[in-house]
Amino acid sequence: MNGNNTDGGRQSLLEVRNLTTEFRTEDGTVVAANDVSFALDSGETMGLVGESGAGKSVTARSLLQLIDSPGEITSGEVVFDNEDLLELSEKEMRLVRGNKIALIPQDPMSSLNPVLTVGEQIVETIVHHQDGDQSTAREQAIEVMRDVEIPDAAERFDDYPHEFSGGMRQRVLIAIGLSCKPDLIIADEPTTALDVTTQAKILDLLNDLQEEKGMAILMITHNLGVVAQTCDHVGVMYAGNLVETAALDELFRNPQHPYTRGLIDSIPQADVQYDDLPTLDGSMPDLTDLPQGCNFAPRCAYATEACRTGGDPKLTSVSETTSRAACIHADALDLSHGYNPTDSVHESTQIDRSGEPLFAVKNLRKHFPAGDGLLGDLTLTRSDGGLPTLERRAVKAVDGIDFNIYEGETVGLVGESGCGKSTVARTALNLLDPTDGEVYFEGEPIHEMSSTEVRSLRREMQIIFQDPQSSLNPRKTVGQIIGRAMEKHNIATGKAKQERTRELLTRVGLSPEAIHKYPHQFSGGQQQRIAIAHALAVEPKFIVCDEPVSALDVSVQAQILNLLNEIQAEYGLSYLFISHNIGVVQHICDRIAVMYLGKIAEFGTVEQIFSPPFHPYTESLLSAVPHANPTRKSDRILLDGNVPSPLNPPSGCPFQTRCPKKIGDVCEETEPELEEKVSGTDHHISCLLSVEEMTERSSFVESVESKSSN
Repeated sequence: MNGNNTDGGRQSLLEVRNLTTEFRTEDGTVVAANDVSFALDSGETMGLVGESGAGKSVTARSLLQLIDSPGEITSGEVVFDNEDLLELSEKEMRLVRGNKIALIPQDPMSSLNPVLTVGEQIVETIVHHQDGDQSTAREQAIEVMRDVEIPDAAERFDDYPHEFSGGMRQRVLIAIGLSCKPDLIIADEPTTALDVTTQAKILDLLNDLQEEKGMAILMITHNLGVVAQTCDHVGVMYAGNLVETAALDELFRNPQHPYTRGLIDSIPQADVQYDDLPTLDGSMPDLTDLPQGCNFAPRCAYATEACRTGGDPKLTSVSETTSRAACIHADALDLSHGYNPTDSVHESTQIDRSGEPLFAVKNLRKHFPAGDGLLGDLTLTRSDGGLPTLERRAVKAVDGIDFNIYEGETVGLVGESGCGKSTVARTALNLLDPTDGEVYFEGEPIHEMSSTEVRSLRREMQIIFQDPQSSLNPRKTVGQIIGRAMEKHNIATGKAKQERTRELLTRVGLSPEAIHKYPHQFSGGQQQRIAIAHALAVEPKFIVCDEPVSALDVSVQAQILNLLNEIQAEYGLSYLFISHNIGVVQHICDRIAVMYLGKIAEFGTVEQIFSPPFHPYTESLLSAVPHANPTRKSDRILLDGNVPSPLNPPSGCPFQTRCPKKIGDVCEETEPELEEKVSGTDHHISCLLSVEEMTERSSFVESVESKSSN
């Protein structure tokens, strides 16, 4: 869009003209949104994409005058339905927010009021904007809950946010946004923290609701895979500026800005194995200290002296296209062909599995007492008309799993949130006491060791957590954080400790001078590198990586995954890599275990997991991975319902309540064993279907095979 869109004289629903938002800080003025212009029509979806810090959310919040001090909208117009929103008073804006324009924020748990039921929160919005009575508002709230496919809406109206899953809480936020039938929805990273299966459902839901209700959507995301599946046109932001705008198909077919090309290349394809994932080197510049020339020049492979000295270019039309780009070389560059994954095809590491594994888990169980009843964790049960008996209720978070990891090997543990992945890691490392089972490290039984003996093994077994910001001590410098681990395990002290800390920081791609800084002075990707350096400080043999890239931009994600691969090759480490994204796990692992409801549903090499026969759950996970190609259409296998409660798991096969290939009563009554389905392959699947039935052609398999053959 060109910012002054008129189709035959028709005015756009939203026109943003030269919007600038600044923040006054101790280090100077930060221009977080700089002269931003775009337009959006009714019924359209526009993607606003870029890495963290690009200015996407600031732009979105500026549209609704939601910028807090020390921020200020210093110039521009936001024309919505022929009215400049920036000219409205706060009282007038309250009539627009939630009524004509709805904002769906990123984190539903912090956005929903924990002391009000979800129904009350929807009703509150309706009553505030439509002056209806409580009874009518309740009916509307239940109706909109049904619209966003919340099961048993009337019954769940009185439930609290904590009683919903992450995906269902996001649906509640969408329901609040839809409750007053807005003309425009601003969706600010609505799927970032969700499983790929839940993400697929939310994206399909938004597409269906838009088609049905004709509203416009501004989709803010750092994931071009999400953009490819939802948007009509796209704006790419970098360092507060729009650097490219284009129609969706044109943007992916022939991007005009090197930054756009880099973002597209950074998205790993789920059906391709890479040696090294393509990366966008460097990071977003400090907005208080921008380069003299083009803001992207320090990271751009095509930068010339004119780029570095000529000032930041403005967004202008590119000849022979409908795109606009902020690049002085746009007319001369051909960016239609980017990174070719076939140039760097991964060859599976040859792991010697003939001897004893480094790490082994056997029949591991972790049950948590469920003490929310009248009798605590005890409940009355009656079977076959007999006398009632007291039984202990338990949340079966991990319910009998086996796997092993050999020296130099990476095993992935993948599945939806709540399936037990992180509990496996913490129980296996003895951070949680196991209910049952055995865990061995280098043949030594960890499950039989005292807490003192286990602590002595901490040097050999480390963990990298999902959120580095909460796992790094904010009151300590980076040098103190890394150095403390060395002192605790007698690795190094004094000058030797400082030298080793500097070496480790250099090894993970940070400046040695970072030793004097605090965690808050680094970006999320840099903080994760510090966490990796901390784990390496004690020279471990085994590292658990618990969702280490799920909250990162795709460009930073690729850098971290490549770094972990390099470090593994250098130090001979073994990893247990936990993720809810099977597409990510593929690019770092040798073998993958797919978990569902506390059990392993499938276990095999990467090649086996990504090729038929699939466990039906694995196939659904694979189909849900977003791909950055708007012309490639493959049917997602959208699972009905949510993961059942581990407090009351279903009978028979754990997956039978959601399985699209369920065999009636057989699956409900018989629990399958995890077994080798094809003799001699060491590919184990827990399913009652035959190999032929699991391999039965689906639209997902056909799309993968078709793409592979091409």
